[in-house]
Amino acid sequence: MKARNASGFLPPMYHKMISWVGLWVENTGKPVQKVGWNGDDEKQGLTKLFSALHTYKDFGLIHHNGRGFDLPLLTYRAMKHNLQMPLRLNHYDIRYRFSKVNIDLMDEFSNYGASSYPKLKHLGMLIDVPFKQTAEGNEVLAMYREGKLEEIEHYCYEDVMATYIVWLRMKYTVGDISEEIYNNLSDRAVNKLKEIQSTSS
Repeated sequence: MKARNASGFLPPMYHKMISWVGLWVENTGKPVQKVGWNGDDEKQGLTKLFSALHTYKDFGLIHHNGRGFDLPLLTYRAMKHNLQMPLRLNHYDIRYRFSKVNIDLMDEFSNYGASSYPKLKHLGMLIDVPFKQTAEGNEVLAMYREGKLEEIEHYCYEDVMATYIVWLRMKYTVGDISEEIYNNLSDRAVNKLKEIQSTSS
């Protein structure tokens, strides 16, 4: 029997990956390229993701709860399909919890668990940018059962843009980027987010 937590959520190893979306961002914060996949062939999806990660040798990661769910899931599912992950994912730069190239927003905002972990949706409310307009995470299973794989990828894309917008605001707040650069990048990102939300099914 597969153990569930109080919410009924299965451990990461028992989740099947059916979609992913990534946004390549330069060190300056400028977005470069969006990549994504959806489908029933999980091994194919993992292979495409690992291939995309090989695009840049010294890539970093920005995510929300990626340490708690996404990264463990990738390891478990790669094990299931006997796939080798990019070596970078096991590098000290990525594995070290306080790494500045593997940024989990939940850790950053909670001061690594000293405060409560923020939900991405609540961070959007804080900065007056509405997130989770295409779907909520607890709706994905029903969407999958209805064969709405492209809609799920669209939902992932919204989450990625939301994460990027919050990261930009954080970078500006702590003084890592100038007001001029922030305003330019943030305005463009929020407009893209609205475009994604307006084209949801």
